[in-house]
Amino acid sequence: MKLVDHSRQSLLDYIVRQQAAVVPDGKEGAFSKLADAHLDVALARMSVCIDACAPWRAGEFNVLQSSQHTIFLYYLANSIWKGCGDTSAPTRLFLINKAFNGIDLFYEIAMPEVFYIGHSVGIVLAKATYGNYLVLYQNSTVGRHKDRIPVIGDRVVLYPNTAVVGGSVVENDAVVSQGVSILNKTVPSGMVAFAGGPGELVFRPRPDDLIREYFRL
Repeated sequence: MKLVDHSRQSLLDYIVRQQAAVVPDGKEGAFSKLADAHLDVALARMSVCIDACAPWRAGEFNVLQSSQHTIFLYYLANSIWKGCGDTSAPTRLFLINKAFNGIDLFYEIAMPEVFYIGHSVGIVLAKATYGNYLVLYQNSTVGRHKDRIPVIGDRVVLYPNTAVVGGSVVENDAVVSQGVSILNKTVPSGMVAFAGGPGELVFRPRPDDLIREYFRL
């Protein structure tokens, strides 16, 4: 995968400088060693994701493309945590993502192999089941309620200002339309959820070609 305007080393240096700016505690040396050790794993994951996302040029990672930057910081944080159990460096990467991209995506959350972010600002993702080929837009929220955790299937689209909370299930190929909240309800496979009466949802079939706008499938 080509790194746009960067070498591997300059990308590492760039992330280390971001860390020093966001968390200026003088620990960038230890952070740099862990980021270096797990950078190739994160870049490999990034390559798979970029190549699958239709709006992005296959085979190229541009750290100045904010949605790609968002996903890369998560992959690096998660790769470090899974690879060696360290929490200090992943926490710093989590904070960088909050500061630069306005997203709340903790490193322990198991995101899918491929997901696409339209705009990251205001996205909050709690621990849940996330299916592959997920599309997220600004101010979309996935949240647990006590011991009830949402389940999101494959090829799901969450448009801006949506919420999937508690024991909700969004089945494969389903869409939550803008401004709709799903609370302890199910969105059936292949349907778009719209707001109905108070506390109710209305479902209509999803356009057949919608997912091809986002992914090379």
